[in-house]
Amino acid sequence: MPWYSSKPVSGRWGWHWTMNYFDPDKVSKNGQREVASYDYPLIAPYDSNDDHTLECHVLLMKFAGIKGVVIDWYGIEDFRDCAMIHRNTKHLIKYIKKAELRFAICYEDQTVKHMIESKFLQKQEGRTYGKKVLKWLDNNWFGDDAYIKVDDRPVLLVFGPQHFKKEQWDLIMLGLSKRLLLYGLPHLLQKAKMSGVFGWPPVSGSREIVPTVWQKYLFQLYARGATGEAVIAVAFPGFHDIYKDVGLHNSIGYIDDQKGKTFIETFELAWKSDSQFIQIATWNDYGEGTVIEPTKAFKYQYLEVIQKYTQTRSKATALFSREDLQLPIMLYKLKKKHMKNPMTMKDLKKASTLLFSSKCDEARAILQKYAVENGKQNHTVDANKLHR
Repeated sequence: MPWYSSKPVSGRWGWHWTMNYFDPDKVSKNGQREVASYDYPLIAPYDSNDDHTLECHVLLMKFAGIKGVVIDWYGIEDFRDCAMIHRNTKHLIKYIKKAELRFAICYEDQTVKHMIESKFLQKQEGRTYGKKVLKWLDNNWFGDDAYIKVDDRPVLLVFGPQHFKKEQWDLIMLGLSKRLLLYGLPHLLQKAKMSGVFGWPPVSGSREIVPTVWQKYLFQLYARGATGEAVIAVAFPGFHDIYKDVGLHNSIGYIDDQKGKTFIETFELAWKSDSQFIQIATWNDYGEGTVIEPTKAFKYQYLEVIQKYTQTRSKATALFSREDLQLPIMLYKLKKKHMKNPMTMKDLKKASTLLFSSKCDEARAILQKYAVENGKQNHTVDANKLHR
């Protein structure tokens, strides 16, 4: 979700941290800012257009064994925060490619519906705009070597569809250089002509979804794959949205994380399925509590699970260790601390280059040097305070 803005980077705290309710400028006794989430990022609230954040995220993914990123994307127009998300997506893709990962787009076609409702577009312009969006993707990203494809067909996820209907998809895809593989949500697939489906946490009705219910959903999803339908498997850590607390609307629903057990079970089912891809839902949707990036509550737990499967269960050569997962965050924190120190930043940039080259031991030596020096400085300051 490339939609976060922070005051230190962008000059203001974005809606996804505040939801017009919380104030991140308020800091609690434990040093945490007030944000719209039940959990808290280990690197603190960040900005999705920040180089240090993007570097940290893609390195964490790389070291965990994640192969690519599905980016939630809202189009190319300056409508609400769509332009900001589009800018951040382009920035993120640069780092994705630097880390030798892949990427695909999850298009939110509901944006067109919102544009029409807000009079940004006329109703009759919707299909033309949809065609314009797909043509932009075709010209800029679908042909990229890093874009995820199957048999040379770009994979495009659609979160829905929530606007365009069956016959409209054929029309808006006319003239593209490559035939797309469209994947939609299982319960909305009858509304559109899709190539396959992708799973998502099956929440609805503001109620708790117990394990037997979400297990049944996943069993049924993977049964579709066994009959030949294209299915993108899903793993999720749980679901705990904050929408009711901020007065936005009722909760969508709740799935208990079971202290990490939910993610292990959903990942295991996805791994055993016949699906070609496993999508993790999600990396960082803090408002819905589907976060697997390192947080205060879960630390590196979810990334360690992924690393275990990708490097042990797949019998691949173990390139990275559990300890390596800590290096991108160590680098992030040191860079933030020493941004105005050119000599230190030169060394930290060298450590960054080493991490992107998978030379973790060499990078660790540089990072630990500065971590130890910082520890000594802090100790000296504390001793002076005690002396006074």
